[in-house]
Amino acid sequence: MNYSAKKRERQNKKRRLHNRIVKSQNRTMIKSFEASLKEGDQQKAKELLRKVQKQLDSSVSKNVLHKKTAARKLSRLTIRLNKQMSSAS
Repeated sequence: MNYSAKKRERQNKKRRLHNRIVKSQNRTMIKSFEASLKEGDQQKAKELLRKVQKQLDSSVSKNVLHKKTAARKLSRLTIRLNKQMSSAS
Protein backbone atom coordinates (compact mmCIF):
# COMPACT_ATOMS: atom_id res chain seq x y z
CA MET A 1 0.00 0.00 0.00
CA ASN A 2 1.46 3.35 -0.99
CA TYR A 3 1.55 6.49 1.13
CA SER A 4 -1.56 8.12 -0.35
CA ALA A 5 -3.63 4.96 0.15
CA LYS A 6 -2.57 4.81 3.82
CA LYS A 7 -3.44 8.47 4.22
CA ARG A 8 -6.87 7.94 2.65
CA GLU A 9 -7.43 5.02 5.02
CA ARG A 10 -6.61 7.22 8.02
CA GLN A 11 -8.87 10.00 6.76
CA ASN A 12 -11.76 7.62 6.10
CA LYS A 13 -11.45 6.10 9.58
CA LYS A 14 -11.51 9.54 11.17
CA ARG A 15 -14.53 10.64 9.12
CA ARG A 16 -16.39 7.39 9.80
CA LEU A 17 -15.95 7.80 13.57
CA HIS A 18 -17.13 11.41 13.43
CA ASN A 19 -20.14 10.54 11.26
CA ARG A 20 -21.13 7.70 13.62
CA ILE A 21 -21.14 10.11 16.56
CA VAL A 22 -23.27 12.67 14.72
CA LYS A 23 -25.74 10.04 13.48
CA SER A 24 -26.02 8.64 16.99
CA GLN A 25 -26.84 12.12 18.31
CA ASN A 26 -29.51 12.45 15.61
CA ARG A 27 -31.11 9.14 16.59
CA THR A 28 -31.01 10.06 20.30
CA MET A 29 -32.75 13.39 19.65
CA ILE A 30 -35.41 11.71 17.51
CA LYS A 31 -36.01 9.05 20.18
CA SER A 32 -36.48 11.71 22.86
CA PHE A 33 -38.96 13.51 20.57
CA GLU A 34 -40.87 10.27 20.01
CA ALA A 35 -40.91 9.59 23.75
CA SER A 36 -42.46 12.99 24.44
CA LEU A 37 -45.07 12.30 21.75
CA LYS A 38 -45.89 8.97 23.38
CA GLU A 39 -46.27 10.68 26.77
CA GLY A 40 -48.61 13.23 25.19
CA ASP A 41 -46.52 16.23 26.22
CA GLN A 42 -47.08 18.47 23.19
CA GLN A 43 -45.16 21.50 24.45
CA LYS A 44 -42.07 19.40 25.09
CA ALA A 45 -42.53 17.70 21.72
CA LYS A 46 -42.65 21.07 19.93
CA GLU A 47 -39.49 22.18 21.68
CA LEU A 48 -37.72 18.92 20.89
CA LEU A 49 -38.82 19.11 17.25
CA ARG A 50 -37.02 22.46 16.95
CA LYS A 51 -33.91 20.87 18.47
CA VAL A 52 -34.16 17.91 16.10
CA GLN A 53 -34.45 20.31 13.17
CA LYS A 54 -31.35 22.16 14.32
CA GLN A 55 -29.46 18.88 14.75
CA LEU A 56 -30.48 17.58 11.31
CA ASP A 57 -29.55 20.88 9.64
CA SER A 58 -26.19 20.72 11.37
CA SER A 59 -25.69 17.18 10.06
CA VAL A 60 -26.44 18.38 6.54
CA SER A 61 -23.94 21.22 6.80
CA LYS A 62 -21.28 18.77 8.02
CA ASN A 63 -22.01 16.46 5.04
CA VAL A 64 -23.13 13.63 7.33
CA LEU A 65 -26.66 13.52 5.90
CA HIS A 66 -28.00 14.47 2.49
CA LYS A 67 -30.32 17.48 2.62
CA LYS A 68 -33.27 15.53 1.22
CA THR A 69 -32.79 12.78 3.82
CA ALA A 70 -32.90 15.37 6.59
CA ALA A 71 -35.94 17.05 5.03
CA ARG A 72 -37.76 13.71 4.78
CA LYS A 73 -37.04 12.82 8.41
CA LEU A 74 -38.14 16.24 9.62
CA SER A 75 -41.28 16.14 7.50
CA ARG A 76 -42.31 12.77 8.92
CA LEU A 77 -41.72 13.93 12.49
CA THR A 78 -43.68 17.14 11.89
CA ILE A 79 -46.59 15.18 10.42
CA ARG A 80 -46.65 12.94 13.51
CA LEU A 81 -46.69 15.96 15.83
CA ASN A 82 -49.45 17.69 13.86
CA LYS A 83 -51.54 14.50 13.84
CA GLN A 84 -51.30 14.19 17.59
CA MET A 85 -52.09 17.86 18.14
CA SER A 86 -55.18 17.69 15.92
CA SER A 87 -56.45 14.53 17.63
CA ALA A 88 -55.92 16.06 21.08
CA SER A 89 -57.94 19.18 20.25
